Amino acid sequence: MYSLIIPVYRSEASLHELLEAVQALDHRLDHRLQAVFVIDDSPDRCYEMLVQRLPECPFRSRLLLLSRNFGSFAAIRAGLANADGPYFAVMAADLQEPADLMLSFFRTLAADAADVVVGVREDRADPLLTRLTSGAFWYLYRKLVQRELPPGGIDVFGCSVGFRDHLLQLMESRTSLMGLVLWLGFRRQAISYRRLPRRHGRSAWGLALKVRYMLDSLFAFTDLPLQLMMLFGGLGLVVTAVLTVVILIARWSGLIPVPGYTATLVVILFFAALNLLGLSIVGSYAWRAYENTKGRPPYLVAAKLDFHASPSRCRGSAS
Repeated sequence: MYSLIIPVYRSEASLHELLEAVQALDHRLDHRLQAVFVIDDSPDRCYEMLVQRLPECPFRSRLLLLSRNFGSFAAIRAGLANADGPYFAVMAADLQEPADLMLSFFRTLAADAADVVVGVREDRADPLLTRLTSGAFWYLYRKLVQRELPPGGIDVFGCSVGFRDHLLQLMESRTSLMGLVLWLGFRRQAISYRRLPRRHGRSAWGLALKVRYMLDSLFAFTDLPLQLMMLFGGLGLVVTAVLTVVILIARWSGLIPVPGYTATLVVILFFAALNLLGLSIVGSYAWRAYENTKGRPPYLVAAKLDFHASPSRCRGSAS
């Protein structure tokens, strides 16, 4: 059996095409596909529409409704934990990753050629500004967080049941799921693909989420911020020493009419900013460590429904 994990959020307009794509994939896999849809508390009618249409679809499916919006990574974890396997693949509900890529994932895993397979974008049919910002984001991610990350980043992956089990054992909060996939190691294979244009709606992956994702990845996988803080602290000591010499020379030469005013103001402002930066970096690490000690689950499933394959054709017309 092949389990396809599909996190769903604000995808009401694309459900018709999504169900047809899953049906076609199930046919190419000789009807051995299990589709696991995870509704991440989507504000539209995705859950109600899937409850109505999945019983009529000719493939096995499972529908999960999370109790609130936990984020796409938590939704993927929920899908992996509730899928039957032994081979798994993650697919976006917006259909920007082609179904043929999922087929390549499953065939590679079934041939025992790898424990985890990642999709590497060769090109993307997105607007120029989106391509530039995404390229800059993943470039910085590779340089600052994980150098083994493929150019263009990773959005989807497939894995074996053994890899899935190890991944689910990592219960870190405020982290990067794709970072954990790379951190685990094992036999990894990359498959190139061209990202398709988004046909319905707008992506929720905005600048604020990208900044948060970058910060979570930095604090979860590298001590670079602490190293930079040490560097700034060392530079601050050097600047302080130089300023001390300059101020003493200027004072002895009579160039400073008001004793200590300028030097005191500069030094106070400089080190106040430096201390604030340092405290915020240390506090970020401390907060994430505290979050991981709480032991809260990364997600809560409010409803779980199973649907068996129907001999009739899947109907996905909008209603």
